[in-house]
Amino acid sequence: MIDLNNESGLEVDTERLLKLATFALDELRIHPEAELSVLLVDEDTMSAYHEKFMGEPGPTDVLSFPMDELRSPDPDDEPVLGVLGDIVLCPTVTAAQAAASDRTPEEEADYLLIHGLLHLLGYDHAEPAEKKTMFDLNDRIIAAWNTERA
Repeated sequence: MIDLNNESGLEVDTERLLKLATFALDELRIHPEAELSVLLVDEDTMSAYHEKFMGEPGPTDVLSFPMDELRSPDPDDEPVLGVLGDIVLCPTVTAAQAAASDRTPEEEADYLLIHGLLHLLGYDHAEPAEKKTMFDLNDRIIAAWNTERA
């Protein structure tokens, strides 16, 4: 179950984000009844979260708060069921940085939603090998999503 709330004050294609999250959960073999929360916030709210939880000033694009520490199952295992956690996105930051990533604001939001989801599943990018694994998987899911929608 995916709960998406737009508290950003901006017009956002929440249906697109819900469809992408559903698609990604399926790609990652997460049970469709696993719980995921996505919250879209304004810059002030994101700044407050960023400072409170990460000790960093100013807004950021995405934050992830894992709950049950779920992991993607092996291909032969049953899909994972539980509470994934919360992803917080800031559409104004996402839109502002999209061009630097050579993406549209919608594509940047897509990318960061998957990035946040992967963090909920224990992926990280602190070390070069971890970064490669995480970003390659992020790119693979986005490519599959784009193919699915074409």
